[in-house]
Amino acid sequence: MRAVVARVTEARVVVAGEVVGAVDEPGLLVLLGVHVDDTAEKAPVMARKLHELRILDDEESCASTGAPLLVVSQFTLYGDTRKGRRPSWSAAARPAAAEEIFDTVISELSGRGARVSTGVFGAKMAVHSVNDGPFTVLVEV
Repeated sequence: MRAVVARVTEARVVVAGEVVGAVDEPGLLVLLGVHVDDTAEKAPVMARKLHELRILDDEESCASTGAPLLVVSQFTLYGDTRKGRRPSWSAAARPAAAEEIFDTVISELSGRGARVSTGVFGAKMAVHSVNDGPFTVLVEV
């Protein structure tokens, strides 16, 4: 599992002209990709890493400050561009498996007390964000 995590001052996801998920204060925007070999057992590990990642001001985390997370599914994080000009998506999990693992990560975050919102899995989404810093890291489990 792979996540691109950006510290943001605000972010939102729009589907068909409607805001479906947002953080309206400093927090994290998480683009989450699921690998074809990932299992649900990795979900609690990713949730813990995201919740406790100390990249907010003063090296704080969402766990320590209560800052919100906006988590958006992003299969393209496993696009392979080493050959040719068209990415291969063979390393990305199939949609049904990816959605189940994505939902488990969200459930694990919620179970930890995180304030989490999401986009719509598999939908065409417009993601708007104001990066803070900018500060962006790659998290893998």
